[in-house]
Amino acid sequence: MQHHKGAPQRSDAQRNRERILEVATAELTRAENTPLSTIAKKAGVGQGTFYRNFPDREALVLEVYRYEVQQVADAADQLLATRAPDRALREWMDRLARFAMTKAGLADAIRQATSGPACLEKPRYTPVTDAAGRLLRAGEEAGTIRPGVTADDFFLAIAGLWQVAPQEGCHPRLTRLLDLIMDGLRAGARGRG
Repeated sequence: MQHHKGAPQRSDAQRNRERILEVATAELTRAENTPLSTIAKKAGVGQGTFYRNFPDREALVLEVYRYEVQQVADAADQLLATRAPDRALREWMDRLARFAMTKAGLADAIRQATSGPACLEKPRYTPVTDAAGRLLRAGEEAGTIRPGVTADDFFLAIAGLWQVAPQEGCHPRLTRLLDLIMDGLRAGARGRG
């Protein structure tokens, strides 16, 4: 029995699925050709449980991607609930940068999984785009982010993140770039002198 979106899952089945996704995210980021049996073993599930959830590598790669996108998107609301809007946005940008860096290791696997006529459902960034929009609006309403910045503007401004090679020592550069972008987002905010 394969998992269908929207169908309720038992709590143990849901935990197994989440554990597989967590292990797969780490393993596939390290080496995109990690054997599925290795992922199942490290997740502590049998082959049957693994293949019930993910019938093939492509299904796993796409779900890892969706899972990670949703984690980044969900972080926006969590940060807005506990931080000032501009601080929430800046911390969220760090999470987005980490997401971008980890996806570099999965880029070829994602490209393979989403190419060809067999794949009808391509990965989408909609949850992340919506999250960026919520963060920007909250900052604008608080007077800490310049008015009128759209999520599309934001993603064009940070597009350089995807050009930074994920290697040892890249984090100070990413922090510097994100701070520059944040300074630009704050410039002209109504709450700024």
